[in-house]
Amino acid sequence: MKRSEINQWIKNTILWLEEKQVHLPPFAYWTPKEWASKGHEYDEIRENMLGWDVTDYGRGDFRKTGLLLFTIRNGNLKRTEFQKPYAEKLLISQVDQISPTHFHWHKMEDIINRGGGILMIQLWNATEDEGLDLVNDVEVRIDGHCRQVEAGGIVLLKPGESITLTPRVYHLFTAKEEPVMAWEVSMVNDDKTDNRFYEKQARFTQIEEDEPAEFLLCNEYPEAR
Repeated sequence: MKRSEINQWIKNTILWLEEKQVHLPPFAYWTPKEWASKGHEYDEIRENMLGWDVTDYGRGDFRKTGLLLFTIRNGNLKRTEFQKPYAEKLLISQVDQISPTHFHWHKMEDIINRGGGILMIQLWNATEDEGLDLVNDVEVRIDGHCRQVEAGGIVLLKPGESITLTPRVYHLFTAKEEPVMAWEVSMVNDDKTDNRFYEKQARFTQIEEDEPAEFLLCNEYPEAR
């Protein structure tokens, strides 16, 4: 993915969020130069990978397969000074842009459609050998309502609606009608160790540096001065 694409998607997202009157924390707007001056007082942001995350999952076609995220808060299971047992993320899904099939070994999460179009989520249980269970129904809770969804079935979330996803439930999602601003409220998030993609792919994007970065992604922060 080109750096120019990442810069533009983040800038477009900031403008879109301003239209929706959604405000991000100050570090969302820091430039690389500003980041270079930050000391250990901001280690929580660095260590817990807060901030921007723009990924094409290594597919090379962000518009078709990808997701833009901003992690607002997150704990850390390995660092006792960062003891939050929860995480909160903003997820921006474009129309027909696929976030590919995956589950989490440990994380339970609520996905909430906060505005925009319809969030479409396809669901399967994982088999013991981490394949797709094509037979058994998936039990999920949608705004407190316990539902049985057939294997490979689709849940449509309108703005304001939410779903609880438990560990080892494969899910794929995309937006319909217009982009979706979704929120993820979950247990501690660890994108380095807790994602199991059904198809082999990268979690983070390989970047072609065709222009200077205007924002740093959550896995690009410099060490504290």
